[in-house]
Amino acid sequence: MNKIYVVEDDEHIQEIVIYALNSAGFDASGYETGKDLYIAMESELPALVILDIMLPDEDGLTILRKLRSVSKTQKLPIIMLTAKSDEFDKVKGLDMGADDYISKPFGVMELISRVNAVLRRSETDHSEKLELSGIIIDNTRREVSIDDTFVKLTFKEFELLYYLMLNSGLVLSRDQIMQTVWGFDFEGESRTVDMHIKTLRQKLGTHGGMIKTVRNVGYRIDPII
Repeated sequence: MNKIYVVEDDEHIQEIVIYALNSAGFDASGYETGKDLYIAMESELPALVILDIMLPDEDGLTILRKLRSVSKTQKLPIIMLTAKSDEFDKVKGLDMGADDYISKPFGVMELISRVNAVLRRSETDHSEKLELSGIIIDNTRREVSIDDTFVKLTFKEFELLYYLMLNSGLVLSRDQIMQTVWGFDFEGESRTVDMHIKTLRQKLGTHGGMIKTVRNVGYRIDPII
């Protein structure tokens, strides 16, 4: 049974989420603060965390940053709960390493569907290392280097580069990229993908030209010939 930790300080919402998850066959536990979550994780790591952004001690984004900075929770699936409708806040959470987000108010069926989708993606087997024309991506260490020089990428930039390199030479549509790297569609997805491609090219320096734009379709990465 997949164990899920729910970090939500609103008692009513927490009860609804836990009841829905337990009814769907999960083993859900609720916590009100980041401190409570850390204590629980010392005893057992969950299969997934549902994390509210607005919390009384540390906010959800701070907790997310901490979890992504520690090796044992670096790849832990995390879904953010947010009452905010601003796209910037959602993209910020995704860039910091959240696997998905759910905006309040939400339906129980949507919640369960997103939880199942994130868990399925987390079970996908990834190659440990990929190399293409001097770019080396180490999926285990979450490191990227070019000719022995490390390149600092955000969580989603790393996922984007990994997906492109895994499909080297193939054209990937924006929809494919959005579904695989972000896990779902949302308004503004075209701008989000394009923005991340732009920053990724910049960080890759002279190797950024390996990422080709395929007009009206999407992107592909080609080796340097």
